Amino acid sequence: MVYTDGYMAHDPGYVRFYAYLSLFSSSMLGLVVSPNLVQIYIFWELVGVSSYLLIGFWYDRKAAAEACQKAFVVNRVGDFGLLLGMLGIYWATGSFEFEVMGVRLEQLVETGALSVGLATLFGVLIFLGPVAKSAQFPLHTWLPDAMEGPTPISALIHAATMVAAGVFLVARMYPVLEHLPIVMNIIAWTGAFTAFLGATIAITQNDIKKGLAYSTISQLGYMVMAMGVGAYSAGLFHLMTHAYFKAMLFLCSGSVIHGMEEVVGHDPVLAQDMRLMGGLRKYMPITSACFLIGTVAICGIPPFAGFWSKDEILGSAFAANPALWFVGWATAGMTAFYMFRMYFSTFEGEFRGNNEEIKQQLLGGTATATPVPAMAFGPGAMDPNELEHSHDDHDHDHHHSDSPHESPITMTLPLMVLAIPSMIIGLLGTPFANYFEQFIYAPGESLAEVLEELAEFDLTEFLIMAGNSVGIALIGITFASLMYLSRKIDPGAIAQKIKPFYNFSLNKWYLDDINDKLFVQGSRRLARQVLEVDYKVVDGAVNLTGFITLLSGEGLKYLENGRAQFYALIVFVAVLGFVVFSGV
Repeated sequence: MVYTDGYMAHDPGYVRFYAYLSLFSSSMLGLVVSPNLVQIYIFWELVGVSSYLLIGFWYDRKAAAEACQKAFVVNRVGDFGLLLGMLGIYWATGSFEFEVMGVRLEQLVETGALSVGLATLFGVLIFLGPVAKSAQFPLHTWLPDAMEGPTPISALIHAATMVAAGVFLVARMYPVLEHLPIVMNIIAWTGAFTAFLGATIAITQNDIKKGLAYSTISQLGYMVMAMGVGAYSAGLFHLMTHAYFKAMLFLCSGSVIHGMEEVVGHDPVLAQDMRLMGGLRKYMPITSACFLIGTVAICGIPPFAGFWSKDEILGSAFAANPALWFVGWATAGMTAFYMFRMYFSTFEGEFRGNNEEIKQQLLGGTATATPVPAMAFGPGAMDPNELEHSHDDHDHDHHHSDSPHESPITMTLPLMVLAIPSMIIGLLGTPFANYFEQFIYAPGESLAEVLEELAEFDLTEFLIMAGNSVGIALIGITFASLMYLSRKIDPGAIAQKIKPFYNFSLNKWYLDDINDKLFVQGSRRLARQVLEVDYKVVDGAVNLTGFITLLSGEGLKYLENGRAQFYALIVFVAVLGFVVFSGV
């Protein structure tokens, strides 16, 4: 919130932004302190509304307006599953209290009063909520688009807190889910696959915020995988350590964008593209140092925070299923590669922000993002005063210059504050003195059991596992430095050789295209068919009824003419008819 003051200082929607931010903060705090599933669900939805408002804050940008709708719709899909699962478990157990639900569900399954299949279905439906909120495959597509919101939102909501709510709910539901092995397996493999998916896409992204967004998806995958293999405290420990360094990385990216706008103007395509950056370490030393700390932390280099939590997850995954460990281990290598690619491209080498040729390439359609015309940051319609701020006014506040400069103290101070826990908070969860696990452990365990497990620490096993994860990270860093720092390997030549794989990653596994074809275009086709049925069948039946009424009325009006002799004739014909008919 302190950082936001510096970042949004010149924005005409400043007051509205803080109103939305306060709504989000209170909703998130409510979610965390809720003692039962109903209260969690209420705050869960409030958090979703806040996310919608904040992603679409600059709603006069088409991309932002579409991104907030996409986030809202995708999250509703998951939340509908969560609601069905909640109601199903309440129907079975008669409670919304976590411990009570767990005990009763276990008894019902053991006695055969509730089938294992139905209990598993309830568990999977509950898990759909976290799949959407924590951006797990296949409901992860909203998170990268959510980067259209202001950067403090990307840091607060989409890196550190809101997306972690899904992992938090899985942890809260642990008493219920731990008795459902099929559900636990689904959770573990969903997490592992999402971690791998996020990393493979992040490798080729050029937008600094989108790259960090896919990194977040990948790291959330680690947390979900930990929950699935029963590593309760390891998952929550990574949730905590990741919150510090990822929030710092996002805030650093905001600082970079803030500096780049001085040079390239307020075009989001240009201000966020790493191909226009480079050499920023000279101009932004504090941002650069903090970004490097965050990068080393997320890569899992000891003694930084990410190492201890990620290593604990990988160790637990290996004990549960070596295949899961292998996916996590390979992902760790890719994480190191794409994070250092991001660091080197942004802060090392020559500054490319004034290179008109690159700018023209990016705006000419070779960039992955569609060119967006520069426009005022103010959204406009909420407050009439905001409409008075034109693009010229906004530029008046930000004079163009040839080089970026360091951000104001309100933006750099939070970076420096977050850098400290990014380095040392992991020491709370070392395997030989795990204070975090003594504080937070699985609901079914006692403190005595936890202490007993911690006493069985095997140094050799730890060194083998840690050596493997650090080794693969160092390989990833080496490749990144050869490609993007010393330029001894040409990444463009490699991309040409593996063009199908490169395009597969660059186009985000074509998942957005599949969703568009299948759901967006598909639902439109279905709507057109329904319209045809409505027009021809429903409206046809109504119109036919009207037409019959009209015809019968037109015919009857000749019979109702008010002449007595005509009525007498009708009576005579009718009587004659009856006589003839009865005679026959």
